[in-house]
Order: sequence, then C-alpha cells, then structure tokens
Amino acid sequence: MSSGLRKIRNALNNRIVFFVFLIAVFWLKTYITYQTKFNLGVSDGMQQALLILNPIPVGLLLLGVALYFRGRKSYWIMMIIDLIQSMWLFANVLYYREFSDFLSLGIIKSSGSVSNNLGLSIMEIIHPSDFLIFFDFIVISLLLIFKIIKVDSRKIKFRTAGLISVAAVVLFGINLSLAEKNRPQLLTRTFDNNYIVKYLGINFYAGYNAYQTYKESSTRANASSSDLKSVLNFMKTNRTSPNISYYGKAKGKNVFIFHLESFQQFLINYKVDGKEVTPNINKFYSDSSTLSFDNFFNQVGQGKTSDAETMLENSLFGLPSGSVMTSYGTSNTFQAMPAILSQRGYSTAAMHGDVGSFWNRDNTYKSWGYQYFFNDNYFKEKTNYSVGYGLKDKIFLKQSVQYLEQLPQPFYAKIITVTNHYPYELDKMNQTISKTNTGDQTVDGYVQTAHYLDQAFGEFINYLKKSGLYNNSMIVVYGDHYGISNNHKKAISRLLGKKSVTSYDLAMFQKVPFMIHMPGLKGGVNHTYGGEIDVMPTLLDLLGIKNNDTIQLGNDLLASNRNQTVAFRDGDFVSPSFSKIGSKVYDNTGKEISNLTEKQKQEVSSQQERTDKVLSLSDKIVTGDLLRFYTPANFKKVNKSDYSYKYSDGMKKLKEAQKKKKSLIEQNGGKSTTDLFSTDAPELKNDSK
Repeated sequence: MSSGLRKIRNALNNRIVFFVFLIAVFWLKTYITYQTKFNLGVSDGMQQALLILNPIPVGLLLLGVALYFRGRKSYWIMMIIDLIQSMWLFANVLYYREFSDFLSLGIIKSSGSVSNNLGLSIMEIIHPSDFLIFFDFIVISLLLIFKIIKVDSRKIKFRTAGLISVAAVVLFGINLSLAEKNRPQLLTRTFDNNYIVKYLGINFYAGYNAYQTYKESSTRANASSSDLKSVLNFMKTNRTSPNISYYGKAKGKNVFIFHLESFQQFLINYKVDGKEVTPNINKFYSDSSTLSFDNFFNQVGQGKTSDAETMLENSLFGLPSGSVMTSYGTSNTFQAMPAILSQRGYSTAAMHGDVGSFWNRDNTYKSWGYQYFFNDNYFKEKTNYSVGYGLKDKIFLKQSVQYLEQLPQPFYAKIITVTNHYPYELDKMNQTISKTNTGDQTVDGYVQTAHYLDQAFGEFINYLKKSGLYNNSMIVVYGDHYGISNNHKKAISRLLGKKSVTSYDLAMFQKVPFMIHMPGLKGGVNHTYGGEIDVMPTLLDLLGIKNNDTIQLGNDLLASNRNQTVAFRDGDFVSPSFSKIGSKVYDNTGKEISNLTEKQKQEVSSQQERTDKVLSLSDKIVTGDLLRFYTPANFKKVNKSDYSYKYSDGMKKLKEAQKKKKSLIEQNGGKSTTDLFSTDAPELKNDSK
C-alpha cells in the first residue's frame, strides 16, 4: 500500500474523519443524481448554489445521530442511515423517471391499491446506472467488514456531537432563508414538489411531505361547517350560466364515459409511415355530431388516473401528493355524478378489467354512488387475455356487453380501458402498426398500444350502432392523462417534429382529447381552454340537471362567460392569453415574455391568484371532508352500505333490474345482443377453433 493510501486509511480510522467522509460522499452522489436523474429546472446561480448546499444540512443532522453513540454501534447507525437515504434516493429516481414527481407518503401508503402488475413497469424504468447510488455504501461497508477501515471506539464528547447537530440546524436555516428569498412563500404557496427538492433537498422533502400528510389527516378532525364559507363565496362569484343552445339537449339519454387510457391529443390525426395511428377516434373526433375540444388539458397530479376520475365525476382536484381515491375515497362524503344521476332514475355502472382494489375503486365507487362495479371478478380471464394492467381492451369491451345490455335505461356507464398503459407493450399478434423511431424504447411502443386501443374503440362504436344504443346515448370520450412524461424531451421533440421543446411546448403536450357525441348534436371543434375539472358541470348542463347550488370548482365548457384559466396541479396555468410554467411567462404563441407591462403583470397575477385559489379550496374541501356539512337541494347523502360489488350480489341485482323492462335486452325481446359485437381479437379466434 502506498504511503498516500495509508495516510487516508489511517485518517478514516478516526470516527469524526469517517463521519465527514461519509457526509461528503453522500453529498456528492446526491448532487450528481440531482443533475443527471431529475429535471429540477435550475435557472440561476442562487438556485444552483442551493442545489449544491441542500443535501448537507439534513445529512449532517441524520448521520450526526450516530455520534451520540460509541464503538461499533455508532458505525452501524451511520451505515444504516446511509442505506436508508440511498434507498430513498433510488426509489425517487425510479418514480420520477415515469411520473416527473417525487414519492409521497400518500403514494407509499396507497401502494397496495396500485401495485398490481407493476413488476414489468419497474423493470422498464430501471437503468443500470441507477445502482451506482448504492456503490459508496457497498464499498464502505466492505472496508469496514474487512477492517481496512478500523472502528474508532473512543467516545465522542457530547458537546462535539451537539455542536454538529446545532451546525446542521443553523445551516438549514441559512438554506431556508436563501430559498425563501429566491422563491417567496416556498412552503406556504407551493403546489410543485420539484421546488421543495430543488431548494431544500430530497431528504427535507421526505420530512415535509410526512408533515403535510399528518396535517391533512388532522384537518378533518378540526374542520367545521364554517370552513365552507370561503368555498361558497367562491362558488357564488364564479358559477357560470348554461348555454341555452345546449342546455338539456341530452336529457333522458344514456351516458357513456369512454376512458382512453394515457391518450394524448397529439395522437389525433397522427401518422406513422403514412398510416393513421387512430383512424376510428379521428373519425369520431371530426363527426358533425361530435363536440371536440382541442384545448382541453389533463390536470392530474400524483394520482394520475384516479385524479382524472376524481375531477371528472366530482369537479374537485386531486391532492398535492397521493390520491384522493386511496386516501379519502372510503371515508369522505362526496356529491359525485353517479349519485346525482342515480337519484334521478339512472342506472350507474363502472367497468374495469382489473382488480377492484386498484386505486381503491371498490370503496371509492360506493362513496360516489355507483350501483354497479364490474371488475375482474365479472370477466372471463385466460393467460393471454391480459397485458399489464388488466384485460386487453378488445376482449374487455366484448365481455362488457353482457352487462351493458342488462342495465335499465337510462344508464350512466363508465368504461375504463387499460391496454394503452405504460410500458406500452403488446404481443406481436396484436401489433398492427410500426413503432416510431425516436430512439426511446419506452416511447416508441406508445403508438402501437394506442392503435390497438383505437381498434377496440371502433369495434365498440360499431356494436353501439348495431344494437341501437348509439342513437339513444351521449357518448363522452376523454384521455385521462399524459402517456409520455416530460422526462422524454428528446423523444417528444422528434414526435412533434421539433429540434427541441420548451416548457411551453411541454405544457401544450398535456392536452388530451375530450369529445361529446350525440346524434343531432351541433358539433364541431371548440377552441375554449378547459380541463378535466370542467367535465362534470358541462355534462350536467347537457343533461338538463339543475346545477346552481352544487360545489364544483370547474365550469361548463360551453358557457359563454367562463374563465379560461386552466390550473395545473403544480400551480402552473395555461390560458388563451398567458401561460405561466415555472417562473416563466409565455404568450399564446409560445414566446417567452421576459418584461411584462404593468397591465400584463396584473393579468398574470390575477390568473395565478385564481389558480392558487381553486387548488387550495379543493384541498380544503377534500382534506376537511367539508361536503359532509353541505347538501344541495334534491340530493340525498350517499349510504355506502347500499352497495355491494360482489359478483353474486351484482348478478342478483341485474336480474331484479330486468323486471323494469327498460334494459336493451328486454327491448330486444329478451334476446341477448352480445353476438352483435364483432372483434378481430386473435386470442378469441384461437379460442373458437
């Protein structure tokens, strides 16, 4: 061993030196991870300095705990804390790569309800370089185990350990004050976890998120009816009047909510090698009886699909972290669309070809007033029938018909597809279009599963036409959230035919389709800016259901006096005039405006205030369970015990429903319409041989 290495080893035999070395190594790998694995949007020198600084204070505080102990115990504590920190960093790298966000306690708590079939996704997400996060832990552990670094058994003075803890707190105070100076109200007006990590570090974020989660849980206990005052005042001044040209046009019609999994607006009329990716959806989108919205945005947060459903059927946002459905779906009071419609004579049903516990649907749907939930227990499954997150769409839709035809009309039926879900893998026999060639393996398969979904959609529409349901229904089709996250910038730029993409481009990339179709409806492409929060009031007005005393934070997309500021869950917004993404403001051409006029500043400030207001009010409603204190006219509070989604109970209820003589099967003289559903699913052709 050279004299230099011997000096380093001898120095590391001192526990304080070893401690400093461990801090330095953890700081270095954390900072490298910040720069290479996350997209934190560092935009100036101060933010860069804080990014360099922020791993140190909490690292000092946590690892410094070990200095209060002596001997081997002290080293074990240091290494265990280092391992836990490394595991937290590693887990966030994987989560961020797909969701452009950081893990939260809410997501971890709900992992049991969303973990089904995630193994394949995780294997797709992991990069070999990710494991370098554990390299220092492994090497240092081996050096200790083989006594190359010897344990220093001397006792550290309590004063020394205390000074290190105090230094950690002081250093964090400096970090926080500098962060607040660069980003005022960082901890009181932030809806984006990126800001917390960028300014204060990933370890602080973990503690802060735990505090937020605790605060949310205690909010309900301390909430009272007086907390509704600000909500009702907002509703009074921001409620829109319905468009008389459309109000009640769908009264008494069946309603289909067709959920296009991970489907983005750019897919409309998109071609690969000259072939349309979604010809059936394109045709539906441009139909003269379809109202299509080309500036409609997904507004989901960490809850992804569950957030989309929450907004769609409650006109309330998802949470800053976690999911409304998993955290509050069982216990909270809701005044959701299924309950409103069922109390007006509608049958209400949701259909999903996966386990009922996914996103806690089997409990949340009861709170929302769904009379039926046809989940995987209702469908015939074989090994090759499923992919990723449940039954393949063609098979799922064909099997769904047997339940649809038994629902008394009018009905409200939500149909959730799953095949176009990350990691966008499809067996060869179902691949009928070429992949894109962006060079991003994850992204390139996206058009193949989207094309498969489009084929399944076409088959379903054909069935509706043959069965007669098409002419007596309002068919609502929407994409729930992005399919390609903003972390795939190079691939996105190639898909869009651009050399590079700006923050504005990525915001526009959050558009998803929203279509309302009904024979005789005056259709066309509507350019109003809106999002998923606006769906519920839009549909209620079309159905002619009085909607002037409900608590809904969206407004009718067809109203003439509506506010067109679209709030994103992270506090950014887009609108026809200005869009604010991070700290940058853009005009409606996508040009960044660096020097705003006084008038422009006022408008942007007003839009930001509205964005912050609706997000905070929604959080207040959900975390405080405030709807328990308020009941609109002609609405009865949902009793969850009225519903059971067991197969035997569901089939018994359907059988009793046939006595009403209003189902499609009864209209067809008691004869099933399932034979009218035609599919080219190769799995079913093979089964019939």
